[in-house]
Amino acid sequence: MQFLVISRRLTDKFSKSDFEPIVPLEGARARYLYSIGFTRQIWHRGDQPGACQIVEADTLEEARSHLSTLPMAQAGMIEFDIIPLKPYAGFAPESVRQHSEG
Repeated sequence: MQFLVISRRLTDKFSKSDFEPIVPLEGARARYLYSIGFTRQIWHRGDQPGACQIVEADTLEEARSHLSTLPMAQAGMIEFDIIPLKPYAGFAPESVRQHSEG
């Protein structure tokens, strides 16, 4: 199952200098999560400090467990919105769309 994860740095509680020593560790852990197939795509946010990513896990709990290994998460410096995704029905044949929507 895929999830959209939107993270936000807690800049109201932590200063830029608090984040600086953790950024390299965060990058290393993000690369590891990508290497094991958990993170499928990742971007920096353009509107505020944080990231958006598509991740893959069997359950929401598994997704949360992997995300909790990120150094900023362990330090309480980021928060996550984790949104379960499902296939877009608009690409399916009409008979399948009617069945899945009914």
